[in-house]
Amino acid sequence: MGNLINTDNAYKEWITDISLRFKQSQIKASMKVNTEMLRFYWSLGHDMDEKRKLYHWGSNFYEQVGKDLRKELPDVKSFSARNLRYMHQFYCLFPILQQVVAKLDSDHKTVVSREYFSDDIFLIPWGHIVQIMNKVDGNRDKALFYIRKAFENNWSRAVLMNFLDTDLYERQGKAVSNFDLTLPAPQSDLAQDITRDPYTFDFLTLREL
Repeated sequence: MGNLINTDNAYKEWITDISLRFKQSQIKASMKVNTEMLRFYWSLGHDMDEKRKLYHWGSNFYEQVGKDLRKELPDVKSFSARNLRYMHQFYCLFPILQQVVAKLDSDHKTVVSREYFSDDIFLIPWGHIVQIMNKVDGNRDKALFYIRKAFENNWSRAVLMNFLDTDLYERQGKAVSNFDLTLPAPQSDLAQDITRDPYTFDFLTLREL
């Protein structure tokens, strides 16, 4: 019976389909975790920006925050002073909400404000974000350009770093438009980076046995 099943084409196609669906579900779940983690990093960057302004803490600010967070969350390894600086830099790079929204005030007059930044900044792994921040020198449009390019083209971190060392942004001019948000292909380098990113495992406080 087993040999007959193994030689049946419909059965083989079913097994292949299950494998593909499983990999796609893995990517989808990993992207959700990655998005939540990056949202948390961004929000912590926002909090640190406010606290530094409020308390006028000195140069040991990140070291102290990291030390205190590690006391509260001893299983989490992401609260190094260096990574906290990157979280603050991440917030500072995208501090304001980018989408223009029109509302009516109490006098029924239209008020235009900027309220939402694009979710594009939460699409790729944290290691990719760090490399981009290291290269764009605070240029928000350039950072968003590389974030979108990395996601759209399924770039691994190594490929991203290679393009960051070229003048791709300057040659193409502006950030990607008409951006399609689709899952990375299961076999792509970006999918591998997302599903194996150590920061997401740390965010979930998962440890290898």
